[in-house]
Amino acid sequence: MDGPSPATGPRSTHPAARGLALAALGVVFGDIGTSPLYSMQTVFSIDHHAVTPSHDDVMGIISLVFWSILLIVCVKYVSLVMRADNEGEGGILALMALLRRHLPVHSRLTGTALALGMIGAALFFGDAMITPAISVMSALEGVAVVEPTLTEVVLPASVIILTILFVLQRQGTAAIGRAFGPIMAVWFLTLAALGVPWIMRYPQILAALSPEWALRFVVDSPWRAFVAMGAVVLTITGAEALYADLGHFGTRPIRFAWFCAVLPALTLNYLGQGAMIVLNPRRISNPFFQMAPGWATVPLVVLATAATIIASQAVITGTFSVAHQASRLGLLPRFSVFHTSRKESGQIYIPEINWTLYIGVLGLIAVFQSSGRLSTAYGLAVTGTLLLTTVLFLLLARRSWRWPLPVVVLIGIVIGGLELSLLIANMLKIASGGWVPLVVAGAAILTMTTWRQGTAYVATRRAAVEGPLDDFITGIRDDRPVRVPGLAVYPHPDRVTTPLALRTNLEFNHVLHEHIVIASIINENVPHIAHSQRVQITDLGAPDDGIVYLECHVGFADSQDIPKALALAGDLLPELQLRLAEAIYFLSVADVRPADASNSLPAASRCAMPAWRRMFYVALSRNQADRTKVFRLPRARSVVLGDVITI
Repeated sequence: MDGPSPATGPRSTHPAARGLALAALGVVFGDIGTSPLYSMQTVFSIDHHAVTPSHDDVMGIISLVFWSILLIVCVKYVSLVMRADNEGEGGILALMALLRRHLPVHSRLTGTALALGMIGAALFFGDAMITPAISVMSALEGVAVVEPTLTEVVLPASVIILTILFVLQRQGTAAIGRAFGPIMAVWFLTLAALGVPWIMRYPQILAALSPEWALRFVVDSPWRAFVAMGAVVLTITGAEALYADLGHFGTRPIRFAWFCAVLPALTLNYLGQGAMIVLNPRRISNPFFQMAPGWATVPLVVLATAATIIASQAVITGTFSVAHQASRLGLLPRFSVFHTSRKESGQIYIPEINWTLYIGVLGLIAVFQSSGRLSTAYGLAVTGTLLLTTVLFLLLARRSWRWPLPVVVLIGIVIGGLELSLLIANMLKIASGGWVPLVVAGAAILTMTTWRQGTAYVATRRAAVEGPLDDFITGIRDDRPVRVPGLAVYPHPDRVTTPLALRTNLEFNHVLHEHIVIASIINENVPHIAHSQRVQITDLGAPDDGIVYLECHVGFADSQDIPKALALAGDLLPELQLRLAEAIYFLSVADVRPADASNSLPAASRCAMPAWRRMFYVALSRNQADRTKVFRLPRARSVVLGDVITI
């Protein structure tokens, strides 16, 4: 099969890889690593205890859990999907961009890939809002095993802990990963240590590793197996975050950590929980904490709380990555992106996303008030994202890598069929809480589609106001306006139309600067562009008129730093280097306003969106991140000029 060669896997023992693997434990695997806290408890409580703690049911459930992890996480994500890194970046949007790069621009499949990527990203946002709430609450609820009256402290303690976590995001992924990595290493050792004694008491549980028990459970009790699948999915939550966080650590450390620590610990713990339930069926109320001896319960609650804080971190960092990619791909407005590492460009902090998530998490805690109730809302978004990732990956494997059709079909049937079963089973939860991630995903899809449609309309109207750049330069040559000393830089999307600020500056001040650079940031469907390949300069008009066009090509994980682009262009145009310190930056701003009775547009010129969506687009446009920050422009030498565009 053709395709990219997989990166070095868990065989690597390079010190740098081991260090990153430890940090990855603290960021990437927190979500899936804390699933044992609540997943088995949910399995035996779902649908009014439809699944019983009998020997055959337990063996069937443990087998389903093991093979779900093996097929979806090990085979699909770790072995297959992580091959589809978009020059180091992961996540469903990076996968979508990679696929679209290999498809004809205007083909129907290109539009389908975009739609699937948008839906998958939206579902990921829905899942990201639930994970911190359910993870932290499930850990703190362990105090009820020690003292039932302490249940009242769970909600306020959850709010305090999550507040601290979201405040700490500004410190960056690397700092948090270094702090959390050793804690998660202890956590995974604890998972294994809790499971091993119960496996030794009931070694027959090892037979559940055979797929025979899962198949027997499905055949003998199809309805109960179907219902159980709605809870089994909780054991693989975090798989998509694992892929989305690829840009933070790389393929090798993630694979190394998964095969050497995470997978063995999860397997031993789930086997141990199964053995304990077979021997003590009454312990299904909270099987994880009841695995531990009485003296260890309180320390285990403390450790579990720390681990669930880290689980929240895995999803938060993944959300930053997905939102950043969506913005750079034109699906969301500009964000205030802070790069928190000088070495890893994928390590970022987005305050707008951080605090939106925080408000949503607090809302879920207030509404559901327990992890048991919140578990009914969990899983639907996860399974939807899993299935969409599979579809996009198989399209990529077939259309770009030219994998044989039988191989693609086999993967689709085995893994896609399992994920489709999980999705259908989770649809039973819609009325009891599954609507929550659907509402969040729906809001995200509405935002993305509104932004794309509104931006396309504004670009058309703006182009009409700006006029052709070639005509403008011809007019300058004929009119010969006064030229004043200095370098003026006009950020602008392309070289087709005239920057609004340039046209406005000439109309009002009747002068032009001696040297003019029209600078375009060209976003490519790749994560990174090498510095040596970023900048291109084109002379506009006559060679001696001092007007040039600069293209800076960047990937969706690169910074859009215009002063840096000018510095890179210094080798091509030495006079730029000499005048860079005194450059004045003129930002063209289209002040988007809703049409009203006084400035209504002809029907043929109106945006096709309903009035309420136009108002929503205007609100999004006005609340974008400051472009001086996005383009890294010095505020003291930045001027804003533009025009009004009604929508």
